[in-house]
This record gives sequence, structure tokens and C-alpha cells, in this order.
Amino acid sequence: MSYESLEACLLDLEKKGQLIRIKEQVDPYLEMAAIHLRVYEAHGPALLFENVKGSRFRAASNIFGTLERSKFIFSDTIQHVQQLIELKNDPIKALKSPLKNLQVAMAALKALPLKNPLSKPVLYEEIKITDLPLIHHWPMDGGAFVTLPQVYTEDIDQPGIMKANLGMYRIQLTGNDYVPNKEIGLHYQLHRGIGVHQTKANKKGLPLKVSCFVGGPPAHTLSAVMPLPEGISEMTFAGALGGRRFRYSYQDGFCISTDADFVITGEVYPGENKPEGPFGDHLGYYSLTHPFPLMKVHKVYARKNAIWPFTVVGRPPQEDTSFGELIHEITGAAIPAEIPGLKEVHAVDAAGVHPLLLAVGSERYTPFSPAKQPAELLTIANHILGTGQLSLAKFLFITADDNNQLQASHIPSFMQYVLERIQLNRDIHFYTNTTIDTLDYSGTGLNTGSKVVFAAYGEKIRELSSNVPAVFNSLSGFEKPQIAMPGVLCISAKAFHDYSTAKEEMDNLNSQVFHHINTLQGIVIIVVCDDSYFAAGSINNYLWVTYTRCNPSHDIYGIDSFCVHKHWGCNGPLIIDARIKSHHAPAVVKDPKIEEHINRLFEKGGSLYKIL
Repeated sequence: MSYESLEACLLDLEKKGQLIRIKEQVDPYLEMAAIHLRVYEAHGPALLFENVKGSRFRAASNIFGTLERSKFIFSDTIQHVQQLIELKNDPIKALKSPLKNLQVAMAALKALPLKNPLSKPVLYEEIKITDLPLIHHWPMDGGAFVTLPQVYTEDIDQPGIMKANLGMYRIQLTGNDYVPNKEIGLHYQLHRGIGVHQTKANKKGLPLKVSCFVGGPPAHTLSAVMPLPEGISEMTFAGALGGRRFRYSYQDGFCISTDADFVITGEVYPGENKPEGPFGDHLGYYSLTHPFPLMKVHKVYARKNAIWPFTVVGRPPQEDTSFGELIHEITGAAIPAEIPGLKEVHAVDAAGVHPLLLAVGSERYTPFSPAKQPAELLTIANHILGTGQLSLAKFLFITADDNNQLQASHIPSFMQYVLERIQLNRDIHFYTNTTIDTLDYSGTGLNTGSKVVFAAYGEKIRELSSNVPAVFNSLSGFEKPQIAMPGVLCISAKAFHDYSTAKEEMDNLNSQVFHHINTLQGIVIIVVCDDSYFAAGSINNYLWVTYTRCNPSHDIYGIDSFCVHKHWGCNGPLIIDARIKSHHAPAVVKDPKIEEHINRLFEKGGSLYKIL
């Protein structure tokens, strides 16, 4: 739909029975987030909080809580945007079917931002940061955060909206050392367009002007998380997806999204940082306190009857999972089209997205050779790890399927296909002392860790075991062996102490298992963990525990391992030490008292009684 405002979208959802109004007063400290989480887990509707304690503004959440609801919001435009992306990948299509693509061309006109519209609803009133719904999401959070921000910056060398960047970068509104109403925190990670803009401003010794838009048409929110190529304005995508040109103006030298519900303007000065965090993040752990850019607040604006949208992130799946599904729905083959030979790439949400990628590629280098082994796949892997946010991947499993039946998004069948073919003495490739996701604390420091590629191709070489081999039932120092999926065994060990001790423990495991290699052909991966029952309890548990708690260079071992001419491999099963380490960030955990307190809303007579 071509919504002119967030409220118009919410009213439409209400007509469809996809929104519930919460009239009871709710505390933004933990309660609102806890309510959101419970409703999301029940696949419930969007929520409109009409009585937020300490703020006169309403708040909305779970707007994009299901893929079906997200697709409904953009039902009038999503097909045209998909066609626009297809035409970009294959412009000859437009020449072959000009009449068929006429509607797409008309939709493309909506992509042009509209400057200085006569109506500027967001400038209705000037407010303060403390007037906003200051939502505190998790017990250990450092303060209140904006979780659906649209952070706008311009290139100081090429000013203007067409070279601008719009990103969803975390904003901390209160807490730590921030001066109330005058300072807020700006957290952004690697490979983000805002970093390029700040670098250029810093070199000139000038402050970077920042505008944080909150709310407005839902297309604006989604555009802030779209993985667009550098140099392409997110505002053009917002117009095309929203079926309505992105309307903007300038106030005191700051860009203003005039249809937004709120706009916070301010400046980031070179070298001025303050501690930001902690924050319960989308890997399911807290991102800890680190120095990040300080934004000095200039002015804060709100439209009449403004609504504050928010979401809650934590261990996936959460509402941001729907963002990822919708982006995949819209972009289709856009990323594979940019990487020759790549057919599909899937960022595994259950593992926190960046820690684990699964990919299907091609293997066409030596059709004349009877030998089947990874060749083109390794080239594709390097390309993946050098492309935008895909470069943040920590584990990459990549294979090729000559029959074109395999899908990376079907995780169990994909993993089975790879594990049946991988040769552990040949197909493991490490990248050490490199960059990883800012939110991933499994490495050796902030943004620092390692990567590993598992590239498998060829005929099936083993039958995967779905039963625990006898040798694992009587090991010293390890207990409770469980099969997580065919070919993958989880086993408990005592708590991690340090890497020197860990090496001794893995050597001990190797010495006990080594002589049984011939009976372990069906086990490819051994996951050493704190609780094997939990890790093997579901596919999502296995993915989360294994790939968020491992630094490949430090935590991967192998039965009968070797290193020859810098190449590491093993002749028996691979070992992944996925125990919690002392340098890891704590996992996010709900507050039992808050959970008990919000029960009133779900009991008879409460606004959410019928949800559960």
C-alpha cells in the first residue's frame, strides 16, 4: 500500500485484524519489550501501546512480526520492485517486453526523492529526548535505545540526497556518561556507509551532520536495512517500495524526512567518542560497552500524534528475522547475479546471521577431468567473503549440485549433502587474524577473529550416523553424547578454563578416539559444549551454540589432525569447541519478575487475553 504515514499503515493492519491496541499503562522499562517478545513468539499481531508510562507518545511494535504481514504492507508495490531488480540484472528484458515493463517504469518514477514539499508534518513541534518513549529492552542494557532508527548522513564531498546513506545503526538515548537531552550514542559496525561519510568529514576536521528519522511510512524503515550497493541512495528504494516519493527538506542544515514521526538531528565531531552499551543484541548475547561516536543533539522534532515504532532483538528468531525473509523475497537473485557462479547464498538466522553462511555454487573449471574436487567453489568463496556484509561471515559452507536440486535455505538437507561429501583432510580453509562481525565476541578482540570455509564437492563418500558410536559412551572427561543431526555429535565437557587447558582436553579426546577412527566414518563433526542435551535438542539450538561460540582458528581441532605446507586437516572427525569462553558476552535472559508482572495483560480482561 502507498501509506503516507506509519499511522495509516497501523489503521490498515487494524482493519485486517492484524493489530491490537494496549490501553493499559505499560512501563517502557523492560515491560514493553517483554510483551513484544511474548506476542512475537505466539505469532501474534502488531501492537499499539496507547499509554506509555513517562511519555505522552504512543508506541508500536511487531509491525513486521511475520513475513505474511510484511508482504501485506507492501502488497501493491513488492512485485514492481522485484521486477526493477530483475531489469537491473538483465536490462535486455525491458527491450524485449516494453509494454509489460511500462508499469515498472512508472514505479521507478516514484523512486525519485521529492524535495521541499509544502507539507512538513514532522516539524509540528520541537521536543526533547526525555519526552520520547525511553524503552529499556533487556535487564543489562546500558539505557534506552532506538531499535528502528533510520540514520541519515551525506557525503561531505558530494552532498545531497542521491549520494546520501540511510542505515539502521543503533542509537543509545540515555545512560552511561551521556548528558541528558544533549548527547546520545551512535553505534555502527564494519562495512557500513556511514563509516565512509565520517572518515571523509574527519579528514576535513569537520563534524558529520546526522539526522535520525523514526517512524514514517514503513518502506522507510525497511530501506534502512536493505543491503544496497555503495553509492545507491536508500531513499530511492524507499520511494519505489512505498509507492510514494521520499519527501524531504532541510532545517538548520540538516536533512529532514518530512513524513517521519520523529527526527533527531545532531553532529558527530572528529575523535569524540563515549562508552556505548551494553545492549541485548540479535546474536542472543549482549554487545558490551565500547567507545563509539558521540552525537551532540541539535533539535528533536515530532509530528502531531506521533507514534514511536520499536522492535526487540535477542536470540533469533525475532522480528528482524522477518526483515531478512522479506529482503530475500524482494532481492531474489540480486546477490548471486553479482558473483559469477554463485546460485544461492543463505545467511542462517538461527546462528545470528553473520556467523554462518551456506552457499550453492557452480563447478565448471574442469569438465574434461573425471576428478571432482572444489576449484571454482574456492574462487566463489573468496568472492563471497569480499562482498559487502557477506564479508562478515565466520563459517562458510559451500558446495555445488550438478542436478540443481539443492537449496541452501533448507538447512538439514544442505548440511547432510555437504557432510556426506566433505573430505576433512582437503576441504577446510582458514582465514586467520581477520575481521568479523562487531557483535561477535568469539574472536580475539572487537571486530577481530578468524573465518573458515568448508568447500565440498564430489560423489557421496560416507553414510552419516544417526546413532552415538559406542566409543563416546565411555570417555574420560566427556559425557552425555547426543546426535544433533546425522553426522554431528554433541558431547558435554567441563567448563572452559583457558586455551592451554583446552588443547590438553582436545588432545585427550583425540587419544581416546584415535584408535576407533575406522568405526567413526559416519560422524563428521564433534561439538564439545557445556550442555549437549541443550545443543542437540533442536536444529536451532545446534546452530546457535556451535557457530556463535567458536573462533575457527582457536576452537577447531580434529581427530588425527595434521598441518602440511600450511594446510590444516584431519583424518577423523572435526572437533568444534563451542563451550562458553571467559571473553564471551553473556546471553540475554528474560527477567522473571517482569514476565510475571505482564501476565495481567494476557489474563481474562486484559488487552492481550485472546493472543495466547
